Amino acid sequence: MSSGDSDLRLRRYRILVTGYAISSYGTFLNLVALNLYVYAVTDRALAVGVFMAVRLAAGFVTGSVAGAVLARWSAKSAMLWANLAQAATLVLLVLAPDGLHTAALCTVSAVVGGAGTLFMVALRSSIPSIVGEGRHTWANSLMVSGRSLAMVAGFASSGVVVSLLGYTTAFVVDMATFLVCAVTVTLLPTTLAPGGDAVREDDGKGTGADGNDTGADGEKNLGGEKSPEGRRGARRLPAAVGALGAAPVLGLMVALRGVDALGSSSHNAALPVYSTRLDPHHPAVFVSVFWCVWALGNVLVQQVVQSVVKRTGGSVGALGFGLGTIAMSATFILAFAGFPWAVTVPIALLAGAADGLTEVSYSSHLQTLPSTLRTHAFGLSATVENLGFGVGMIAVAAALDTFEPLPVVGVAHGAAIALALVFVAQVLRRRGARAGEAAEEHDKGEGDGGPGPGPADSRHRDGAEISGG
Repeated sequence: MSSGDSDLRLRRYRILVTGYAISSYGTFLNLVALNLYVYAVTDRALAVGVFMAVRLAAGFVTGSVAGAVLARWSAKSAMLWANLAQAATLVLLVLAPDGLHTAALCTVSAVVGGAGTLFMVALRSSIPSIVGEGRHTWANSLMVSGRSLAMVAGFASSGVVVSLLGYTTAFVVDMATFLVCAVTVTLLPTTLAPGGDAVREDDGKGTGADGNDTGADGEKNLGGEKSPEGRRGARRLPAAVGALGAAPVLGLMVALRGVDALGSSSHNAALPVYSTRLDPHHPAVFVSVFWCVWALGNVLVQQVVQSVVKRTGGSVGALGFGLGTIAMSATFILAFAGFPWAVTVPIALLAGAADGLTEVSYSSHLQTLPSTLRTHAFGLSATVENLGFGVGMIAVAAALDTFEPLPVVGVAHGAAIALALVFVAQVLRRRGARAGEAAEEHDKGEGDGGPGPGPADSRHRDGAEISGG
């Protein structure tokens, strides 16, 4: 790839991230506005929970079929229509007559949950194709930075927008942000070939994540066609299961992501309760300060990640994900321990930094899968994450009626820490085994008078190492 082509790819990706950050601002703005609007229309707190449940259920279902959808649609088309669908439903909500507001809200909830999940699966799985192999860690870091800044801006401005300008203005602003994101998607030249197993870029040739032609069953296919055995295998084995089997630690990694989502539901539900008990007269103060500092830590760690990637050409692997999850869960537990502000602020900063690290390392790791499996892996991950968060919201909401926030958050994030310790031990064990095999084969190669395979030999990759650029 020429330097000019590379610069063009990166420029287009930066534009896409800008559009994604703008739409994320609208999403976080609407997260507050829609919840308040649901309560205003129905006058029932239960309706707010149902609204969130519909959204999570739509995301769960979409995640389970995202791989199949992206096997028929290009990633570019999926991202474009996901944005347009969300914008269209907001128009429906604004124009709906009084008697149809509840039905319009349910429609918005389902479309936002489903289309939002499809957009993220398509974006994350296609990042290596958009920016080029070896740059996905930098690309993920840039994406997370934009979303973190958008979250702060969305939450911070939601009260002002809704209070001063009203719900309709908030919905129109959100609709406009989705349209802006859709425009940035149209600038992308990269599409996925039918079947989702190849990237078309100029010459129309498809390559997997490792640069080789790959069939839908994840096997190398130098002839460009799947063998009959491969086609039969693809029919027998669901693609998502094939994605889990592509790397030894991937199944445990996705499971940890689901438990991590359960932990996230605990602090999201407990923060308003904890903040109200700290200061009943100003219940929003602690929540606002905590999330702003959290976002600052998230953005700062992305700058470090981008700097390290640029300097070394490496990327954060599965070990970074496991250790980051432990640090993140531990800091979220400490945030509810009742420390003074001087201690809580650094804790929130570390929580944001660890959260940002896990997000980048997780996405970067899944993006090393062959393109045939990548979309299925991200779809499966989205399903597991929505399930973990949804179950967690129900369980945590019930627990908070009886217990204090600290033990509730401690149990949820404690489960994530326990599984993360198992995951880290598994990664380290595989690294040790791989290093031993590499040393043994190296010695054998020297004895035969020929060079032995190095530690980076693909036969010994377990997908858990820090991958080079």
